[in-house]
Amino acid sequence: MSLTLAHIAEQIRGEAVGDGSVQITGFSTSENARPGDIVFAENETYFTAAEQSEASAILVSGPFNSAKKPLIRVANARVAVARLLPLFFPPDDYAPGIHPTAIVAESAEIHSTAHIGAYAIVGARCQIGARSVLMGGNHIGRDCQIGDDVRFYPNVVIYPRTRIGHRVAIHAGTVIGSDGYGYAFDEGKHRKVLQVGNVIIHDDVEIGANTAIDRAAIGSTVIGQGTKIDNLVHVAHNVTMGAHCLVMGQCGFAGSTRLGDYAVIASQSGVAGHLTLGRQSVVGAKSGVMRDVPDGGKVLGIPAMPDKQTKRQWIGMQQLPEMIRRLRELEAQVAELKAAQS
Repeated sequence: MSLTLAHIAEQIRGEAVGDGSVQITGFSTSENARPGDIVFAENETYFTAAEQSEASAILVSGPFNSAKKPLIRVANARVAVARLLPLFFPPDDYAPGIHPTAIVAESAEIHSTAHIGAYAIVGARCQIGARSVLMGGNHIGRDCQIGDDVRFYPNVVIYPRTRIGHRVAIHAGTVIGSDGYGYAFDEGKHRKVLQVGNVIIHDDVEIGANTAIDRAAIGSTVIGQGTKIDNLVHVAHNVTMGAHCLVMGQCGFAGSTRLGDYAVIASQSGVAGHLTLGRQSVVGAKSGVMRDVPDGGKVLGIPAMPDKQTKRQWIGMQQLPEMIRRLRELEAQVAELKAAQS
């Protein structure tokens, strides 16, 4: 694919500076750039490297100018890269139709433009919308509703009665709607409490590989619009995530916890059950959250506390060896004074 610099600038809402007719054929780093590539530079160091590279143009934000190469100037270079990459790396196309090895219930409603891949199973009364793709090996339980432009990567499993909105992507090995973890101790053993709810995933959600989202005990586990969940995340029954949350890898959420819109949970954090994490709250990496977090609150550590408080404690811990050394010196001086007085 070859596009002019001016056309690319228009597509990513930037301004072409210099020769807008230059043909761009790809996107690369400065180290690997070849003629025809456009490269990305967000600071002086990267810009210098970009100018010295073989690239044909540079994507910048800020007051950079070049006598060597044409530029595209944008307000935010990282946002522009996100808009640029699909121009050169479009998603794979999947032909409409149902693979001969797929097993589709007669009562299922599959849009004529959907793609049902090899060895997929679609249960009774399922609805799958326009241009949605099951890449293969997927199992969709009965009575599921799946919207338009949804993509299930290989071996995604969707339990019965799950509802999934439009433009949702779920990566390989993820399970949606498995049993919530519910037991009651009865007569010396753990009796299973049936989990009879479902999972609702709203529009524009992306869920990484090998993640598990449990269905509700009663009601729904809900993932809000635009939320992005990384790999290896566990979401327990009746959790509700607001819109546009970010959940990074290896996090876990116990049952009935609620996340406000735009909450951010960093990697390897655990959140106890029945808590509320407020709108735009932030949980730092490797944290254990045991209490509610207010709107805009930032917590860190185990147990998680306001981040500034936790950082002060960490700094104090780092000073302990020196404090112990000084204490021993003081103890020795006191002992010498006592000995001299006696």
